[in-house]
Amino acid sequence: MNYPDSVDFLYALGNEVKTAKFGLDRIRAVLQALGNPQDRCRIVHVAGTNGKGSTCAMIESALRADGVTTGLFTSPHLSEPTERIRIDGAPISAADFAAAFDEVHRTVEDLLAAGAIDFHTTYFETVTAMALLVFARRTDRVVFEVGLGGRLDATNVVRPELCVITPIDFDHEQFLGRSVEAIAGEKAGILKPGVPAVFARQRPEAAVVLDARAMDLAIPVVRTVDWNIDDLRLDARGSRFRIRGLDIACPLAGEHQVQNAVTAVAALQSLGVPAPDIQAGIAATRWPGRLERIAERPEIVVDGAHNPAGARALAAYLDRFYSGRRVVLIFGAMRDKAIDEIAEILFPRAAELILTAPRQTRALAPDALRQAVDHPHVRVAADIGEALAMGRAGSPDDAVFVTGSLFLVAEARDTIGFAP
Repeated sequence: MNYPDSVDFLYALGNEVKTAKFGLDRIRAVLQALGNPQDRCRIVHVAGTNGKGSTCAMIESALRADGVTTGLFTSPHLSEPTERIRIDGAPISAADFAAAFDEVHRTVEDLLAAGAIDFHTTYFETVTAMALLVFARRTDRVVFEVGLGGRLDATNVVRPELCVITPIDFDHEQFLGRSVEAIAGEKAGILKPGVPAVFARQRPEAAVVLDARAMDLAIPVVRTVDWNIDDLRLDARGSRFRIRGLDIACPLAGEHQVQNAVTAVAALQSLGVPAPDIQAGIAATRWPGRLERIAERPEIVVDGAHNPAGARALAAYLDRFYSGRRVVLIFGAMRDKAIDEIAEILFPRAAELILTAPRQTRALAPDALRQAVDHPHVRVAADIGEALAMGRAGSPDDAVFVTGSLFLVAEARDTIGFAP
């Protein structure tokens, strides 16, 4: 298939959350038929609720600064599925994506015909297998982000050289459990005997679960809660601080990114990356769609705050840097998200609220959301184009934030013409 056809086929497999078929037997069978490419990759495996994408990006950037050919697997994408599979920081080409899809798809079809697997691999399983094929042939080191949970996530077929767990909070409770402890148990499923781990600062109830699992496996753990941050300086565009003798300049905005950077430093030191490359790599990190400015006057910032923890991080950012500004909030979200809690955190911080929806079947209709919102200044927009036009019609000194869903963030970036 060509690239458009391969993408259409992947989309036809259905939404990767809604159609998730948890379990590793199917992906293992496919990878075995492909020659177990995961066994030829040196992998850093990263799980968590929030910050795992940013942490992956920082680790990958520093590994690249160290002079190795890197692979980076993340999800979801913003504009094109090719963004999920990156070599040396750049998405693979459409032709390479289509070729990898063809190889995996043919293998899956053969296994189905032989009765060796029950169903076609899901969207996420298929792209996971594609990524491992590409990385086994073209990279020296790989940073692999978990898709959902950890224990039964398709990425958990790998035998990594390091496991990293970023902060754990509530998200996807219908799949992972209704308590932080249950969710932490799923995330801890990536831990493996003989594989060291790095744990970011955690909620106490999550830390207990992670520590117990690490003790059961008798693995060494670096816990960033034990690390002191010195000379911290924050501004609206990033942070600078000193940690373990390193001067870190993090270009990702938000106080929460400081902890993500510390986690990345801990992982990179565990991997033996030299200090100058850690510093240079983190300073060069780019991670679109997270507190990212895509326009000025009015300033437009996009941020994929799609769960309560992300909403709290965005709220803290607004309180710190925009308390004297008129904030217009453009919001749209999926129906399966904790809308009430996110709204309670974010909406009071907006002088004006514009409700819309991304072009997704799971999106919550803005008119339905409007009925549940208690805000003095609310408008509804049919789509992100209309919402941005409303936001831009105010004062050039306003600050317009687009948030609630990464799908909406992607549409805002595409509307403005901002490349990933």
